[in-house]
Amino acid sequence: MQEPTFLILTALAAGPQHGYGVITDVERISDGQVRLRAGTLYAAFDRLQGEGLIAEDREEIVDGRVRRYYRLTGDGAARLAAEAERMRRHAKAATARLRVIGSGGTA
Repeated sequence: MQEPTFLILTALAAGPQHGYGVITDVERISDGQVRLRAGTLYAAFDRLQGEGLIAEDREEIVDGRVRRYYRLTGDGAARLAAEAERMRRHAKAATARLRVIGSGGTA
């Protein structure tokens, strides 16, 4: 799973959000390292909806414009959890090997 996808799913794990909310949440989650553009986000929304990982939650009219909210599906939550676990295992392995280097050994 690519980092932007992981971060989008992570943002939606907090609850339904509209596009701009996801963009700002992703930037916050990534400590400013990932800044999604609207076109990138909405292309990802289309793909993730097609994969059944997110769904449209509701629409609101704000200042005469439609604001569409998206939510994580059960499959999306399961995929996010699996990816978070995979990343945890990899980080654990990297940390263990770095400890060896720090103690004067080789990995």
